[in-house]
Amino acid sequence: MTVRKSTRFALAALLVPLALGLSACKKDEAESTEPVAAASALPAVAAPAGKAWTDVVATNAEGGVVMGNPNAPIKLVEYGSLSCPHCALLAKEGFASLTGKYVASGRVSFEFRSFAIHAIDIPLTMLTNCGPKESVIPLTEQIYGNFDALLGAAETQAAMEAAQQAMSLPENQRFVAVAKAQGLTQFFAARGISEDQANACLSNFAKANEIAGHSKAYGEAGVDSTPTLFINNAKLNGNTWAELEAALQRAGAR
Repeated sequence: MTVRKSTRFALAALLVPLALGLSACKKDEAESTEPVAAASALPAVAAPAGKAWTDVVATNAEGGVVMGNPNAPIKLVEYGSLSCPHCALLAKEGFASLTGKYVASGRVSFEFRSFAIHAIDIPLTMLTNCGPKESVIPLTEQIYGNFDALLGAAETQAAMEAAQQAMSLPENQRFVAVAKAQGLTQFFAARGISEDQANACLSNFAKANEIAGHSKAYGEAGVDSTPTLFINNAKLNGNTWAELEAALQRAGAR
């Protein structure tokens, strides 16, 4: 799928001084290197005492948020745009099983890298990172779980015009105004990120540039669509839950 609204790229160029690349939310039809199949099923790994593996969360220098056993033999990485309908579908179909079955077993770790290919991805990423690191992936799933309503409200003509007008504001006020205009502040307030907390995060223009910089690096590394999935550094030839689950099981999560 190509970019849903060309105005998103124009807005992105105004929001941050970094080019985000020519990426799009689409199904990836390019040939990929499939993960090597395991000869036998891998044993489950016990979580630390008093914890589940889904409670173990870390961040890394690449902009990723990693959930699960840091030494898991199967490492899943997803490059996803928070405004990508294919990413939302993948999450709706598979997130509960991915975390509750595969990550919880200790066999699989899940890393999410927010790829800002549309302008709205930047404030959305800033807001998902506004609380503790443990809340980033759950908030991401909240976006995907409410995708049509959230993005539909954010993309009305009035919301987009108000977001464009926000570009005349000082840097530390732009994303505060954009998020309010597009209903993002209200959405996150209902999910534990207060308006004051959100505004403080959104005023951090350096964070916006950091997100854009990571996204630029992803594009330069060859990621050109979302969702793009890697298992143990091998790119998956497919991006549906059925394809991903089959690949995880081939890799030994069975």
